[in-house]
Amino acid sequence: MIMKYTRRHFIGTAAAGMGAMMLNGCFSKTRYHDPYEKVTLGNSGIVTTRLSMGTGFQTRNGQSSLARLNFDQAENLIREAYDRGVRMFDLADSYGTHEYMGKALKAYPRTDYTIFTKMRHRRASNAPEGMSPGEETEAEVMRFLKEINTDYIDALQLHYITFGNWNTELSDYMTALDKLKQKGIIRAHGITCHDLSAVETAVNEAWVDTIHVRINPYGTHMDDTVEKVEPVVKQLHQAGKGVVGMKILGEGKLVESDEQIDHCFSYALQLGAVDVLTIGFEKISDIEDCESRIRKVPV
Repeated sequence: MIMKYTRRHFIGTAAAGMGAMMLNGCFSKTRYHDPYEKVTLGNSGIVTTRLSMGTGFQTRNGQSSLARLNFDQAENLIREAYDRGVRMFDLADSYGTHEYMGKALKAYPRTDYTIFTKMRHRRASNAPEGMSPGEETEAEVMRFLKEINTDYIDALQLHYITFGNWNTELSDYMTALDKLKQKGIIRAHGITCHDLSAVETAVNEAWVDTIHVRINPYGTHMDDTVEKVEPVVKQLHQAGKGVVGMKILGEGKLVESDEQIDHCFSYALQLGAVDVLTIGFEKISDIEDCESRIRKVPV
């Protein structure tokens, strides 16, 4: 039997169909990542921006590319990053960037931005003679506070960990940092990794609040192959660690084409396991470029 439809019936049926399609998401607007959206770093309690300003790019002889600028240039770059929306600044004693950051950010409310910094340990550097790891740690952190011009550090990490049993070898440092955390001098502690075994240990180490991992889709300047590193990074995230992705562009080696750069950003953002991307900026156009690329990546 051939059914006849009135004009009213047709319009009503079409409207109902459109409504169902909208409810099912067929016409939902695609959302894209925002470089300045606020994210929570695992269970650390730290809330900051998706995009972090790294300050350790091309570090040589205790000076990064940022530290090799004069103070005015460095201060302008840091303030431009802040004014555009960056709220996480990634430092290290070995980068030589503490004083630059302290001067540049002193005009802004301290609670508005997040400071990560890192200290070397006895196995990675020459510690002062006659000092225990605990004494060394406290003395170093007190110096950091003065250099950065702050009363507290959001996250203090043991830097450049390259061995799997770091949680037993460096237990004195861990204890010292935990005491500083209890005093409110630091809010969180963790490590930066340069070896896959160190990353694997961090998964089940309750002491780790935050961790820097090297991650990009090409395996450049990473701790092992992408196939081996990726599942461990996901385990870190599932374990409640605050994951900061570094070497997103392979320390500047993965910039041969726009397609390659875009792939690096989309990979890190869509992995579902990296909370913050830390990128080294040398000029304002670098910040603008990162912003535009992040905003192209669907959520």
